[in-house]
Amino acid sequence: MKSIHVLLLLAIPVLPVQAQQQLKPASAVSAAGFSAERLQRIDSFFNAAVRNGYAPNAVTFIARNGQIVHHKAFGFSNLEKRIPAKTTDIFRIASQTKLITTIAMMMLYEEGRFFLDDPIAKYLPEFKDVQVLVSYDRATGKIGTRPPKTPPTIRHLLSHSTGIGYGSQLDSQLNGGAIPHLSSLEALTTEEIVKKVARRPLEHDPGERFTYGFNTDIAGRIVEVLSGKSLNDFFRERIFMPLGMQDTYFYLPPAKAGRLVELYAKPSMESPLTLHPDESNRRFPVAGKQTLHLGGAGLVSTAADYAKICQLILNGGTFNEVRLLSRKTVALMTRNQIGESEVWDRHDKFGLGLQIITAASAYGDQASVGSLTWGGAYCSEYTIDPEEKLIMLVFTNVSPYAYYGEFVRKFRILAYQALK
Repeated sequence: MKSIHVLLLLAIPVLPVQAQQQLKPASAVSAAGFSAERLQRIDSFFNAAVRNGYAPNAVTFIARNGQIVHHKAFGFSNLEKRIPAKTTDIFRIASQTKLITTIAMMMLYEEGRFFLDDPIAKYLPEFKDVQVLVSYDRATGKIGTRPPKTPPTIRHLLSHSTGIGYGSQLDSQLNGGAIPHLSSLEALTTEEIVKKVARRPLEHDPGERFTYGFNTDIAGRIVEVLSGKSLNDFFRERIFMPLGMQDTYFYLPPAKAGRLVELYAKPSMESPLTLHPDESNRRFPVAGKQTLHLGGAGLVSTAADYAKICQLILNGGTFNEVRLLSRKTVALMTRNQIGESEVWDRHDKFGLGLQIITAASAYGDQASVGSLTWGGAYCSEYTIDPEEKLIMLVFTNVSPYAYYGEFVRKFRILAYQALK
C-alpha cells in the first residue's frame, strides 16, 4: 500500500472569489437553471415517504449560483403530536460536524500552528506510545501489539486513515465500556474521550487504509489545545458568528429547545417509525450535563444554517464577504488524501473532512466528478458540486434507518434531474 503522502490529485474546480457570496431566493427557478415542474418530483417523493411511514419528515435546501431554488419542509417534527415540520426545525447532524471541525483545524493551519504531517503526539502526548494491534485472545484478554511503521499524523486524522475506528472489541477491557461517539448525558469532556481512545491500539498502520472513527473528535481536541479555547467557543467566535449561523449549537439554548425534531428509529423497512430507544441520542441537545463537545458528531443545526458551510466551500473559503479559508486551502482539502484506498464500497476518495466523488463512484449517481459529500448517523447529508455551482442538503432524524440510502440518494437524483 502506498504511503498516505502519495496524493492522487483530482481536478476539482473552485469558484473564484468574486462568485456569488450569499444565499438568497431565486427570482425565478428557471433563472437558476432548474425546471419548476421537475422540482415538484422532490415534493411528491417526500410526501409519499411520509405518507407511507418511510420518513417522519424532511427538510430540503438546494441552491445554485447562490440562488435558493428549493427549501421546503415535509411531514412532522413530532409524529405523536402531529406537529408539522418547518424549514426552521433543528436536527442532530452527527458526522456533518466533521467538516466544521476540519475547517477550524485548517484555519489554525493557515495561522502556522501546525504542519499536516506533524505527529498527533506533538500536541496530544497521550498518543506518544500508540501501538498497532497484532492479536487479541478473547479467552485470556491478552493483546499483542507492535509499534506503527509511521506515527499517526494530523493528515491521517483529517482523512480517517490513522487506524482509529469507532466501536472496539477492546473498549471494555481498556476503558471499562464503550466510548460514547455520538452523545452523552454524563459530565464527560472531549479530553477524557480522547485519552480513552489513545489507550486503544490502532487497527492498522497509519496511512494504510480508510477507517472511519474518532479521528475528527481527536482533531477537535487539538483545536482546543492550539487555540486555548473550548471547541464550543472556537466554533461560536471564529465560525458561527462570522458566518451568521444562528441555529447551530452543541447544546440548544432553552428558547430554541422546542425547535428540535424528535428522533425516531426504523431498523427495517417493515418496522414502523418508533421513538429512538436511546435517551442520550434523543435528549442530549437539551438535557444532561452538556459538557461534551464532540468534534466528530456533536452539533445540531438547520438545513439553511449548514448550507452556509457548504456555500463557503463552494466559494473557495468565503461567504457573505467573510473569508475563513484561502481558496488554496480549500483546494487542498478537496484533494484525495488516501492514496489508492477508497471510502468503503463507494469507490470514492476522501480529502480533508470531505468525501470526493470519482468517475468510478458507486454512490454519487449524477454528481459531477469532484463533487463533495458527507452525511450524519441520524440521516442528514450534503452534496457540493463545484462544476454545477450547486449545493444540496436534506435532513431528517432517524437511526437506525433502513431507508437511509434511498432517502438521501433519491433526493440527490431528483435534484439533478430538475436541472435544465
